[in-house]
Amino acid sequence: METFNNINNEKINQPKYIDIDTDLRLRKFDGKFDFALEWYKDEETVKLVDGEDAELYDTDRLKRMYDYLNDKGELYFIEVNIGNEYTPIGDVTFWKEDMPIVIGNKNYWGKGIGYKVIKALIQRAKILDYDKIYVNEIYSYNIASQKIFEKAGFRKYKENKNGYSYILELK
Repeated sequence: METFNNINNEKINQPKYIDIDTDLRLRKFDGKFDFALEWYKDEETVKLVDGEDAELYDTDRLKRMYDYLNDKGELYFIEVNIGNEYTPIGDVTFWKEDMPIVIGNKNYWGKGIGYKVIKALIQRAKILDYDKIYVNEIYSYNIASQKIFEKAGFRKYKENKNGYSYILELK
C-alpha cells in the first residue's frame, strides 16, 4: 500500500512496523486476519465501530472490510509484546481523512493503548507532511473514543447524524 504525500504527490511506502514503545507496535497488514474475527463477533465492539444496529461479522464481511481499509490507507494490526512474542490485539487504518481504530481484545481496553497508537500516527502524519488529519465519525455514545482523540489534540468540528467528526491541525 502506498500513501501519497499531499505536497508533491510523491509515493510514500507504508512501513512494515511502527514501534511505539518496547511492548507496543503497529504491524503492516499482510492479508492474514483469521485471529481478528473474534473481535468482530463481539456485539459491544461492533456497536462502537459500526453503530447501534450493526450486524456481527463473518469471515467474508471481515475480508471485505480489511480489503477496503487496505485500499483506503495504511492498515496495521496493533500488537503487544507478550513474553517476547508480538500478539495482535486490534487494528487501525490511517489516511488523511480518517483513523478508524479498534482495540479488539477487551483485556487491553482502558490501558492507554489507543492513545499511544493515535499519537504514533500523528507523528506519521507529520512525517508525511500533512497539514491536518481527520476522524470521519465517532458515535455520540462512544465517549471513551471521543476522550482519547480529544486528549491527543483532536477537536470536534462537525456534528453528524450519529456523532461527531474531528480534526487535528498539524500546521
